Amino acid sequence: MGRLEGDRRSWLRGAPPPRWVRALPLVLAAGVCVATLVSPDPLDVGFLLGAIPPLAVLSYGPAVTAALGVAVVVMLNVPAFQLDRPGQTDVLTVSFVALLSVFVAFVRHRRDQQLDVERTIAVAAQRAVAPPVPERVGPLRCAGLYRAAQRGTLVGGDFFDVRESAHGVRAVLGDVQGHGLAAVATVSSLLGAFREAVLDQADLESVAGRLDRRLVVDSARDPAAELFATAVLVEFTPGADAVRVVVCGHPPPLLLRDGTVTEVDAVPWTPLGLGLSGASLTAARLPLRPGDRLFLASDGVSEARDADGVFYPLLERLPALAEGADPATTADRVWADVRLHSPAIRDDVTMLVLAPEPPADRSGDR
Repeated sequence: MGRLEGDRRSWLRGAPPPRWVRALPLVLAAGVCVATLVSPDPLDVGFLLGAIPPLAVLSYGPAVTAALGVAVVVMLNVPAFQLDRPGQTDVLTVSFVALLSVFVAFVRHRRDQQLDVERTIAVAAQRAVAPPVPERVGPLRCAGLYRAAQRGTLVGGDFFDVRESAHGVRAVLGDVQGHGLAAVATVSSLLGAFREAVLDQADLESVAGRLDRRLVVDSARDPAAELFATAVLVEFTPGADAVRVVVCGHPPPLLLRDGTVTEVDAVPWTPLGLGLSGASLTAARLPLRPGDRLFLASDGVSEARDADGVFYPLLERLPALAEGADPATTADRVWADVRLHSPAIRDDVTMLVLAPEPPADRSGDR
């Protein structure tokens, strides 16, 4: 299944705060009360209560923050706590901080509501551009994984899609110039062209030519844009006994077969957007065996570097990571391994795992 990064937000970037953050105001209040009650001598710790309303702003709205502010003022005036003596705590200062915290909580609450609305709209729009890949498309089991380099976005400069047609199941994975929100328009244009070409074009070469023409036309509208993209397209023929591959300036697919990984031998062509549609394209044809899988990835995987600048060894790591794993698990394992190798990911990371099933297996599903 295709998965986009979106909801994995820390509480410092919009997610609900963890329980320990929500408990901080109560823990601080309880600590001050207990300390003053058990101490034989008055303690000058009343000033700590002034931190309770600001802490409440992190987790609560204006109503709860106001209630905690009132509780603080009451605590400062309880004789048993001995926090209201002159020279210890300025009640007026604490009251002012509490009122200020209520205002800040109100502003934050309104801002969070607006951000939630905007994020909901952004998620809907971005998923419309790049919807998740189904777990099964025709004779294929599929899994796509996307991790955008730009924080807070679900879609950037990479794209993938898998579609079924009368000519077989066709898939594309590509990388447009740049990344982040600036590349979303180009991604949308290419995916739209791919989805139409899959239905209209009789061969994979013509599908690649349609994508190239789309970028050429878009570039003509804005010559300063210099739009281009790398891509790899694959086509599983009916019966899934072979796959045809077209590589346009992109790393070729990897074939997982019997515990080994090899690059598919396909003639590389120029990236999309450079007039490829006028050239003579010939797709590579690869016979498939039972159990074969194809692994497609953007250069964000192979070019991820560790602290010493060493590239991620995808060909070396993939056999062990894919052993005994379904497509979704394979993508997850590779992503976790990439993160261990390169903690700072600076480019979009995209993977597409395609596993054709033999006809006998598919008949058993009916």
